[in-house]
Amino acid sequence: MGAEAEVVCQQSLEVQFFPKAADVLEVIQKDVVSVSPTNFDKFQPPDLVSVDLSSSDQLNVNPVEKNLDVALESDAMQFVPCIRSGSFADIGPRRYMEDEHIRIDDLSSHLGSLFQFPQPSAFYGVFDGHGGPEAAAFIKKNAMRLFFEDVKVHQTSEVDDIFSEELENSLRKAFQLADLALADDCSVNSSSGTTALTALIFGRLLMVANAGDCRAVLCRKGEAIDMSQDHRPIHPPERRRVEELGGYIDDGYLNGVLSVSRALGDWDMKLPRGSPSPLIAEPEFRQMVLTEDDEFLIMGCDGIWDVMSSQHAVSLVRRGLRRHDDPEQCARDLVMEALRLNTFDNLTVIIVCFSPLDHQEQSPRQQRSIRCCSLSAEAFCSLRSLLEGSNIR
Repeated sequence: MGAEAEVVCQQSLEVQFFPKAADVLEVIQKDVVSVSPTNFDKFQPPDLVSVDLSSSDQLNVNPVEKNLDVALESDAMQFVPCIRSGSFADIGPRRYMEDEHIRIDDLSSHLGSLFQFPQPSAFYGVFDGHGGPEAAAFIKKNAMRLFFEDVKVHQTSEVDDIFSEELENSLRKAFQLADLALADDCSVNSSSGTTALTALIFGRLLMVANAGDCRAVLCRKGEAIDMSQDHRPIHPPERRRVEELGGYIDDGYLNGVLSVSRALGDWDMKLPRGSPSPLIAEPEFRQMVLTEDDEFLIMGCDGIWDVMSSQHAVSLVRRGLRRHDDPEQCARDLVMEALRLNTFDNLTVIIVCFSPLDHQEQSPRQQRSIRCCSLSAEAFCSLRSLLEGSNIR
């Protein structure tokens, strides 16, 4: 016969599924009250052990616990994200898969000792191809070279305004180099192109760069915050830019061909090289200093956002993380939801969490399972007598 006890006492002691009474008493004596064998004999067990199981009672907090609370508050002011991620991709109703993505939770280890970046460091990218899979596959294969080796990335151990500005300049140059590399590579068809959405995390800095209609969405205390703008030809600023450069919009398509106004590749629409083109590879940037209120980032191709809002996606992922705390499963669930809503495109999702595993708010059901008690030294002695006299296996 087993005995189960879940108790929160003066020092937040939890006792669960201890097989022997002696083990229970050892934990009680060590963490809650110190009773020597001599002193224990002086206590006479009362007829009744009084235990208040009301969860609403306030516990007495000793000075040590108060100091710990102050330390935790101080740590919160110096919040540093603990990075973990998951991803999922599906061909959807299309005949061919043209999406690619990259997911690196520890960028410094991936690049090696030649690069010095603030910690933690991470890199993510979603590349939604069109006109064939060649362009997206090329960018994924050469991402490390294009984004870090072929450009001068400012290296430091501290995040400041200078680092942020230099990082943005490096990313802008990396997008331009990637675009030119697609023009020069004979394995990539001139009609093949890809959108590019990247996210870099250095310490508390989150920087998102986007060219195309993929989208990054930050969850801050359950609220969706868009970290990128969809570059569609019908978007007023994009329409104005396109028309000023001699392009036109036909039924929502750039020059009647493309559903995006920014992309890497598609050199059949950009030639001759060096001439102004309504289709550009210039990324837009958004950055955020992460705090403890920031829970996760969703990065997804347009197949997700065609059928659901940013807030819908955030709410679905947040519920999943509170239930099982698995970003990989949440990415899969988001793709399945888009399929249920009859999306017509390939599907790719990356979810980046900023808190360690199991660092979640307790659900009401979990909270109800906890009972609080306040026991005197005499009551503990009585509890010991009762346990020693029982036959707990």
